[in-house]
Amino acid sequence: MPTDLFEKARTHERLAQLQAAREHDLLPYFRLLEGPAGPTVQMEGAQRIMLGGNNYLGLTGHAEVVAAARDALDRYGTGVTGSRFMNGTLPLHLELERELADWCHTEDALVFTAGYLANTGSIATLLGPGDTVICDSGDHASILDAVSMSRARVRPFRHGRLDKLEKMLVRAQDDGGGLLVVVDGVFSMEGDLADVPEIARLCKLHGARLMVDEAHGVGVLGERGTGATELLGAEADVDLRMGTFSKSLASCGGFIAGPGDVIDFLRVQSRSFMFTASAVPAAVGAALGALRVIRSPEGAELMARVLDSGAYLRGGLQERGFEVPDGISPIVPVVIGDDWQAALMWKALYEAGVYVNVALYPA
Repeated sequence: MPTDLFEKARTHERLAQLQAAREHDLLPYFRLLEGPAGPTVQMEGAQRIMLGGNNYLGLTGHAEVVAAARDALDRYGTGVTGSRFMNGTLPLHLELERELADWCHTEDALVFTAGYLANTGSIATLLGPGDTVICDSGDHASILDAVSMSRARVRPFRHGRLDKLEKMLVRAQDDGGGLLVVVDGVFSMEGDLADVPEIARLCKLHGARLMVDEAHGVGVLGERGTGATELLGAEADVDLRMGTFSKSLASCGGFIAGPGDVIDFLRVQSRSFMFTASAVPAAVGAALGALRVIRSPEGAELMARVLDSGAYLRGGLQERGFEVPDGISPIVPVVIGDDWQAALMWKALYEAGVYVNVALYPA
């Protein structure tokens, strides 16, 4: 007789934690946003300073971005009711892909409905059971899920420890099959940058391909704003780059940029591309509008401003004795060390009119 599958859910410690947090009004998740995203937001009946969003450049309310979304809505309606592979590709998609490839200095780019799908749809398509993938332990969950889906041999290395990466590359020499290293350009928890040039050197030395997830670097780092890879001068040495539209590009979706033949392979083989409904036209239009703002002189000013703001906040917190790692990205982590203490601090800030993200174990 099988066990009750739902009983496993009902007795899981995460559910107990959720119920306890709700009971004590300490749940930092699922809070209701009642107006547009911006530096200040209307959230659950009050105006609050937004320090926890990914709207790095504030483009969600930019006149040109809103106009681009409205124009796409007027021209194409609320949805395309099909996948990109079938009837769901609009001229907007092709325009966006051309401009992304030009921006990233790559041969081609492919737009996915979500950033999560861009990672799973590329990594799990390129890798198979006979291949090996090496990933940083701090990589985003979408990368780790993609690796699991691929059924490739996984060789993780301790976060940021390139000596451990090199050991994994050496061990993988006898694995057979292809070899891929995947790292975040900017790590979402700590806000630190991967040493992309050194990682690329090690990959080249040991015959591995390199993919960099630039979700938190796009629209923030580098002269053109394409991310940590550009900032660190390693564009020519990175094989694939992933980016998302849900942060600096003020929309929803993701992309992969790289060699034309590899991108074409993903077009006809990636299941998360072929079997997912295309993004709604307004989202594609907004992403294209935001990209054009970022590539304009105004974009350079906005990128400089967000980096200055991040440095100001980081320095102020450090001066006041908080444990804040050094860094240059606008992700400013404050290390508390205890889940309940972190939740209590979150609540105090929330009640004072400041919204921040809190990352509790196992995030």
